[in-house]
Amino acid sequence: MTVLRVPGDKSISHRSLMLAALGHGRSRLRGLLRSADVRSTAGVLRALGVAVPSLDLDEVVVEGVGLRGLRAPDAPLDCGNSGTTTRLMAGVVAGAAFTARFVGDASLSARPMRRVAKPLEAMGARVALPAHGGLPMTVHGAALRGVTWHSEVASAQVKSAILLAGMVAGVPVEVHEPAATRDHTERMLRARGVEVRVEGLEVLLQPAGRLDALDMDVPGDPSSAAFFAGLAALGAARTEVALENVGINPGRTGAFEVLRRMGAALRFDGRTEQGGEPVATLVCGPGGLRGTTIEPAEVPSLIDELPLLACVAARADGETRVTGAEELRVKESDRIAAVVGNLRAVGADAEELPDGFVVRGSDRPLAGRVVTHGDHRIAMAFGVLGAVRGNAITVDDPACADVSYPTFWDDLARVRR
Repeated sequence: MTVLRVPGDKSISHRSLMLAALGHGRSRLRGLLRSADVRSTAGVLRALGVAVPSLDLDEVVVEGVGLRGLRAPDAPLDCGNSGTTTRLMAGVVAGAAFTARFVGDASLSARPMRRVAKPLEAMGARVALPAHGGLPMTVHGAALRGVTWHSEVASAQVKSAILLAGMVAGVPVEVHEPAATRDHTERMLRARGVEVRVEGLEVLLQPAGRLDALDMDVPGDPSSAAFFAGLAALGAARTEVALENVGINPGRTGAFEVLRRMGAALRFDGRTEQGGEPVATLVCGPGGLRGTTIEPAEVPSLIDELPLLACVAARADGETRVTGAEELRVKESDRIAAVVGNLRAVGADAEELPDGFVVRGSDRPLAGRVVTHGDHRIAMAFGVLGAVRGNAITVDDPACADVSYPTFWDDLARVRR
């Protein structure tokens, strides 16, 4: 058995830094993801007056400035390629009642920000956006009022921005989602003393006078673990793979359930809990893979893993169909177009749908060059497909994997046949 520990969860790493910065006292953070996206969050917090040390340390100690301790930045807040940094920190800035301008790279600048601007404006902030609705975005914070918000899209980032704005401003907020999304923010706020209630698809936050500091061991990112679960499922790993200390939050395990449904041998051993988040060792191996249908209700729990699942489907028996995934159009790339275009480029049978895709699997050798469009998920998904014996796939920009998994290619080389 090959044992691997994937990098820390990206979503939890972002939130650990943000909540530590807003906390009362000292937080010790271990296992933070050392990626470009999380470094963007650290840089934004530093620009707002928080002394965040280097993320290259084994333990990052953050002295919180409290809910009212952030200061207005002297320059635009550079979010790099990180939508999580941009949208969540927009909520924080709105609640902190000062003005900040958010900028990012070309990919992030094209991503939709009106979805987060609307609820913040309903709370009393002013948000200035260019005509295309992306970055640069200027948030003019204010003395916010509480809100009951019915989200048009199932987005954990929008939900989190509203919760953080309410927490920093000290006002109650209520968010109604069209479908359940990741609940890391809710869990992590509760663990730090904030009253957050979840009733079906409704999330309600009551303001707290302060946010408690909390030490955190960040679990391994299930989105990163999914690539090696997929590799093992395809029979492209030397042995069964054990992925230690992986977060198994119910809102994040959809890809594992789909792989199991497709025939992969997959189980969770040694379940426990860290900082309000469930973790386990994920043990995975090959199986006789067959196509499946991924329904719209499943999509929020596996949105980031869909490129990987598409690549696994290319080697499964039969057809795999995904619908209700139009959100893929506005990720780091248009992932529907990128996945289908690249699958066709290497010789697979794939069809683009308005809100998803169809992949028809085969065992014929696949070969060709993959264009990632700078998207880390596309690079890693096709890296896994390229590891299957008989395939000859090259990735045009392997370095873009650094956004979420800086050691991905080294780990892939260690685990593959």
